[in-house]
Amino acid sequence: MIDNTKYILENIKKMRVKYELNQKELAKKAGVSQSLIAKIEAGKIDPTYSRVKQIFTALENLENKEELKARDIVNKQVMFAQSNDILRDVIKIMKNKGISQIPVLCKEKIVGLITEGIILEKIVYNPERINNYKVSEVMEEAPPIVSLNTGIKTLSALLRDNAIVLAAEKGEIKGIISKADLLGRME
Repeated sequence: MIDNTKYILENIKKMRVKYELNQKELAKKAGVSQSLIAKIEAGKIDPTYSRVKQIFTALENLENKEELKARDIVNKQVMFAQSNDILRDVIKIMKNKGISQIPVLCKEKIVGLITEGIILEKIVYNPERINNYKVSEVMEEAPPIVSLNTGIKTLSALLRDNAIVLAAEKGEIKGIISKADLLGRME
C-alpha cells in the first residue's frame, strides 16, 4: 500500500464520528462487517482497496445527503425583465423592490442579466441615453442555471464569478439564488 495509507485510514474514524455513527452503523451502510471497521480504526489490518472504497463511498453518500441544496436556499420570488423593456422602467422596478439584479427574458428564454453595476456603468458614460436604452443593449451574459438538487459547494463556486444563479426544474425557472441568500444560510 501507499505511504499515506495510515493517514487515509485514520480519516475513516474521523468521518464516522463527524456523522455521529457507531462502527456497526457505518459497517451496515458500507456493506462490510463491524469487526473490519474496528480493525481498520485500531490499525490492526491493511484492508483491500475494494473494502476501503466501499467504506469511503458510504461516507461520501452521507456527506452528499447532509449538504444543503439549491432547493433549500432558493428565493422563489423572481422578477424578470424583457429584452425589449426600456432600461428606465427596469430601474424603477429594481428600486421599488430593492432588487440589485434581474434576469432578462426573450421569448420565455433567459438571455441575460441586468445588474446595478452594469446600469451604473452605462449611465456614467451616456447619462442622456437613460430614457432610450433597451434592456438588450445593456444586459450582461445570462446567469448560470442549475438544478434544484445542486449542492452548496457548487453554488458557492458559481457565485464567486456570478451575481446570481437561477434554479430550474424540467426547464422551468423555480427561483433565484444570490450571494446574500447563500450567506444567509451559513449562520
